[in-house]
This record gives sequence, structure tokens and C-alpha cells, in this order.
Amino acid sequence: MIGPVVHGPPVVSPVMLIGQAPGPHEGKFGRPFAWTAGKTLFRWFEEQVGIPETLFRERVYIAAVGRCFPGKAKGGGDRKPDAVEIEACKPFLVKEVSILRPRLIIPVGTMAIEQVLGRKAPLAELIGKSLEVTYHGHSTEVICLPHPSGASTWFKLEPGKSLTVQALQLLSRHPQLVAIRAAGQTSHQ
Repeated sequence: MIGPVVHGPPVVSPVMLIGQAPGPHEGKFGRPFAWTAGKTLFRWFEEQVGIPETLFRERVYIAAVGRCFPGKAKGGGDRKPDAVEIEACKPFLVKEVSILRPRLIIPVGTMAIEQVLGRKAPLAELIGKSLEVTYHGHSTEVICLPHPSGASTWFKLEPGKSLTVQALQLLSRHPQLVAIRAAGQTSHQ
């Protein structure tokens, strides 16, 4: 993997968002989801959940399966972290989960979803649902989102489009995100 390590700030939060790995631009910005995928992701949260990017970054712990940019894939696009890289980064997630004990985990993209759920399944069976799982020994609720990458068409076509909206509606009603939204509204009054 190609450094630097990229992660969100040390936010103590009952909500944890887990992505795949930083892209090629995140290192220079020093924060996750700082480029194209992030623009889409934070637009979803602002428009569908009512939480603007600044508030989201202040109130949600953001982590990733891989902590550094994995490099480019042979066919173009970003390479997914391999099993060795995932295993090398895993102790960070284990420790973060044990400290935060999140009430809600939002895995973003197939790789993060598979790691959090511990299994593979088609996105159409997972997106738009609330799931109860045990992740690194901690029982929590999980609401999955597709990867907002410009290279992905899943969330732009049916059934992905409708299921993504359904997942965002679940998130907008989730008590933890309702509390974050309310805290943001009172801090701006």
C-alpha cells in the first residue's frame, strides 16, 4: 500500500462509517472521502439525511478497511486491498470498535460491507435494510450503502437507485443520526 495513513479525526461517536480504503487524493488532503466519492457521499448525507459534511465529519467516526491507498489496478481504477493488507489493518478496526462500541455502523461499498457482515451477498439483498450483526465482538446495527465512486453505476440504476434512497431514508430516521442532526441545528442557532 502507498502511504500516508488516512483516517478521520478522533471523534467519540456512537456512529461509525467504514469505507474500503483511501483513494489516490485523500493522502494529500489528510482525510477520508476527500475526493469524488466523498462529494457524492456527503451530498447523499446532506440532501437525504439532513447532515452537512462538516457536521458529519465532526460527529461520525470515519474509518476504512485499508488505511493507505492500495495503488492502481492493472485495468485502471483503484486496486482493492488484498487479504494480507486487510489483515494488517484489521487491528485498528478491532481497537476502534472496542473503544467506540458503536450503536450504528455504516459500511460503504462491497468490500467494507463484506468485512463488517463477515459474508458475501448481492448488494440488492443488503442495501436498504437494517441488519443486526456482531462485528469484532460487538453487537450493533448496520445500514449498508453502495460505494459512491464515479466508477460505480450500481446506485445510478435500478434496483440500486431505489435501494440507495431506501437506505438513506433509514439513516435519516435512525435515532443516532437524528441526534446528530438536532445537535447541529442547536449549535447553529
